[in-house]
Amino acid sequence: MKKLFGTDGIRNRVNEYPVTDLIALQTGKALAVYCRNQTRRRVRAVVARDTRTSGAMLESALIAGMLSMDMDVIPLGILPTPAAAQLVKTSNSDCAVVITASHNPACDNGIKIFDQDGFKLTESVEVMLEKMILTEELAHAHAPAGITGALLDGSDALACYKKYASQTIGTTSFEGMKIVVDCANGSAYRAAPEIFRELGAEVIACNDLPDGKNINDNCGAVHPANISRLVTEHRADLALALDGDGDRVIFCDASGRIIDGDAIIGMNILAARQRGLLRNNKCAVTVMSNLGFHKAMRSNNIEVITTDVGDQHVIDAMRRHDCQIGGEQSGHIIFLDHGTSGDGIVSALQVMKLMKESGKTLTELADFMHPYPQKLLNLPVKRKLPLEEMTQTMRTVSNYNRSAAGEGRVMVRFSGTENKLRILAEASEADEMEKILDQTVKAAMADLEEK
Repeated sequence: MKKLFGTDGIRNRVNEYPVTDLIALQTGKALAVYCRNQTRRRVRAVVARDTRTSGAMLESALIAGMLSMDMDVIPLGILPTPAAAQLVKTSNSDCAVVITASHNPACDNGIKIFDQDGFKLTESVEVMLEKMILTEELAHAHAPAGITGALLDGSDALACYKKYASQTIGTTSFEGMKIVVDCANGSAYRAAPEIFRELGAEVIACNDLPDGKNINDNCGAVHPANISRLVTEHRADLALALDGDGDRVIFCDASGRIIDGDAIIGMNILAARQRGLLRNNKCAVTVMSNLGFHKAMRSNNIEVITTDVGDQHVIDAMRRHDCQIGGEQSGHIIFLDHGTSGDGIVSALQVMKLMKESGKTLTELADFMHPYPQKLLNLPVKRKLPLEEMTQTMRTVSNYNRSAAGEGRVMVRFSGTENKLRILAEASEADEMEKILDQTVKAAMADLEEK
């Protein structure tokens, strides 16, 4: 059983195990050893972080561990997670590390790791690294006396990422488009507005003044009500909200209607097939995707591959089944022809390009599907019980899913990054959805109180 890595790297409250300076130091050392064992040559890493105050502490410890083991490091500074995943390849580095807790509050932080090809580490590699990180021998290990790694120049990182992102849309210009961009006070606060403006769009940027403590604070992809208000206030063509590390995005159309990852994936799949650019009729999404999305894909003869929650699972499925487009309803959208991870900025560029080339509004593009009423509730918990021990909850879930016969469902799972029980309810009618959600919450609370 892994003790450090969760569904998206190492994550917790800062200075609470395992998000400590010591674990960051050990992680840096372990990565240096692991990469050298893989290549048997001099090794190099790129390191980025988001805007959290704690990022500097963890970044310093991580880099110190790498340098102490004679690993060269290119510090990228504050940069979106997908930028590091891209720059690990162009810099000929052996791994990329990002200090971030994504959409979590500022009191949290974490460590995400990518391999030399820009993909997140496999579970087997995480297990191997974890064993190394937790060994006492590594704590006392270092390069021979007088030898350390070198700190290399990463000052062109933002420019390189901007060039890469812009190239994903070819020669398309966004002249005449007006957009609202919520930067979540996170790592894309510079990159996002600059990229969209340089491509011709009129940009109203908000939450682009990070102070180290306001990342994701009532802003960004987890608080889309902000852009829903601003898009109508500014009479913009669309609005988009990134999360703290820039790897996911949620949209609003000109009327303020929220357009989530399901709609973005579907509209791009259908557009690619219409242009003759889709290699096969497949896409990959998680179990959280709306039943309306599945119905729309079936009616268009698109096979939907469903995975567990987490963009890593989606990417693995996409690679196995040769899917070009996939992702999560929450806004992790993967365009595998362009990149190896979810990228909120690149996803937004693809949507805006589609709007330009088709001459359609975001509303029109999203109307291929009719979402079922759906609600996700996060119930704080003191500890995560095995679901099989939550007998009342699982009985409620089982009974409803059987009776709904595919026209509704309820799901429960514990978050992989927070102490929360996530309850998803979905039905053909809103009243029925609210009813089963209420029943499931009451059952869950009863189970948790008993334990």
